[in-house]
Amino acid sequence: MAIQEQFISADRFFELADAPEYQDRVLELVEGIIIEMSKPKRIHGVVTMRLALRIASFVDAHELGEATVGDPGFVLERNSYGRDTVRGLDIAFIRGERLSTPPDFTWYELGPDLAVEVISPNNKTSDTHLKVMQLLKAGTRLVWLVYPETRTVEAHTAEGSVTLREHDTLSGGAVLPGFEIRVSDIFPS
Repeated sequence: MAIQEQFISADRFFELADAPEYQDRVLELVEGIIIEMSKPKRIHGVVTMRLALRIASFVDAHELGEATVGDPGFVLERNSYGRDTVRGLDIAFIRGERLSTPPDFTWYELGPDLAVEVISPNNKTSDTHLKVMQLLKAGTRLVWLVYPETRTVEAHTAEGSVTLREHDTLSGGAVLPGFEIRVSDIFPS
């Protein structure tokens, strides 16, 4: 007798994420399966804030769109098998012309233009790689993986990836034209 796996849709996940048993838990929906993430540690918060402040200030000063922080949900895939994917992002940027409504209490139904993940030691390499692939497939043009342990940043696009070290400058390229930050400025001294 075959046992059929049951997957959670993005809509069902939206309902479950607000249920009392899931409060105070960091969750993502990966191909229809709810995954619990560990709570971020101190270095994660400091690095995320340092970079998020710079990105948000740049986006606001140039009226480019919306910058987010704090893992809002991005529906990256909906499919007929119910194996939807909803990922949270440490920092994201969405161009204004891609946004049809002001911020509300729903998730984004698109891949952001820029996605930033601060990588902790307990992040699985396979899941991080899958997340990058899902983001790029959903239309994200630039993904930055920030590694506090090695003080490096990996920049991923559909064309490939590059690793930047402390003496390098991280650029927003065509996604955030004119945005630059020295990699060493992302990390506390």
